[in-house]
Amino acid sequence: MSIRILAIDTATEACSAALMLNDDVLLERCTFSPREHMLHILPMVDSLLVEAGTTLKSLDALVFGRGPGSFAGIRIGIGIAQGLALGANLPLIGVSTLAALAEGAWRQTGICQVLTAIDARMGEVYWAPYQRKAGVWLGEECETVASPEAITSLGAMLSGCWATAGTGWQTYPMLLHHAGLTLVSGNTLLSSARNILPLARQSYQQGSIQPVTLAKPTYLRNTVARKSCSAGIDRLTSCVKNRQIYPCIQNSIRQ
Repeated sequence: MSIRILAIDTATEACSAALMLNDDVLLERCTFSPREHMLHILPMVDSLLVEAGTTLKSLDALVFGRGPGSFAGIRIGIGIAQGLALGANLPLIGVSTLAALAEGAWRQTGICQVLTAIDARMGEVYWAPYQRKAGVWLGEECETVASPEAITSLGAMLSGCWATAGTGWQTYPMLLHHAGLTLVSGNTLLSSARNILPLARQSYQQGSIQPVTLAKPTYLRNTVARKSCSAGIDRLTSCVKNRQIYPCIQNSIRQ
């Protein structure tokens, strides 16, 4: 059975959307636009739907990058995802930003062990060691936020050859000093909707989907995790109403 999924990712400095039809990533939009994701993500989605000649209603699910990453970016992503899914009556799938980084690094290097690290600001790093086994990424339960020094200590407990992915490696070069590890630096610095889609397909096939109201972000910082993202549909409909440049999205919501 072919699966049709729309993915959006605004959790890092990159803003992207990608469309999977017939189990293949056919179309993608991506831009590097820190603090401007709200301006780009809806036009990207509409452009993909127009080019593919399809609508939200015809899709099987919608997936979003749930974090960790930029707090504002994560809130925008889950808000837009909730709004689109509610309007088109689609189930939601949330995918870890760090897992998406691991997927991108694996596709680039072929290495099945990936150390992911994102600059979390405030002198900390979002970090997790991901391992790919039997086509499935393991490591989400290890996701944490900590100082670079603490991350270096955690990395010292690992062994073997690992690829690196994420902005944390550039921001904190000390992370590269893991005794006993062979590190292969890749060019995967930011997560993307394209790399989210394969993970979403697995979740969909396993039945790991959720109602819109149960979608949750991953902040890793508890002080931020309490913030609500329930205004997604209001944000979406306001953008559509004010700009009136998203006909495919608008039609799907009205049906």
